[in-house]
Amino acid sequence: MPVTDPVADMLTRIRNAQTMRHESLVMPVSKMKVSIARILKSEGFIRDYDMLRGQPQPVLRVHLAYREGRQPAISGLKRVSKPGLRVYVGKGEIPRVYGGLGIAILSTSQGLMTGRDAWRQGIGGELLCHVW
Repeated sequence: MPVTDPVADMLTRIRNAQTMRHESLVMPVSKMKVSIARILKSEGFIRDYDMLRGQPQPVLRVHLAYREGRQPAISGLKRVSKPGLRVYVGKGEIPRVYGGLGIAILSTSQGLMTGRDAWRQGIGGELLCHVW
């Protein structure tokens, strides 16, 4: 069954897997999902990710991170820009998520990056989601 919004599907799968305390989850792979997983890993929200070659198509496996007491490393995920209402921000409008404790993920002309990196480079773009 085709998915209308792959990014929202990815965030929902991560949210559901962490609610059930799964160690990892799998989803159909795309370049956008791999870039989001790379950002989440570099910021410490997930342990790791890898691509599994499968039939009929490869899948992305995300290994979730937990703190002491099996508390998820991700407290919340929110999709901001949606297919029906795109949200774009300029270099001076990039939001700080939870006072800097969370991250904003932007799709820029230089590729996907955190809001902090986009602000440092002085570029704006489409505000995909917030993670805290």
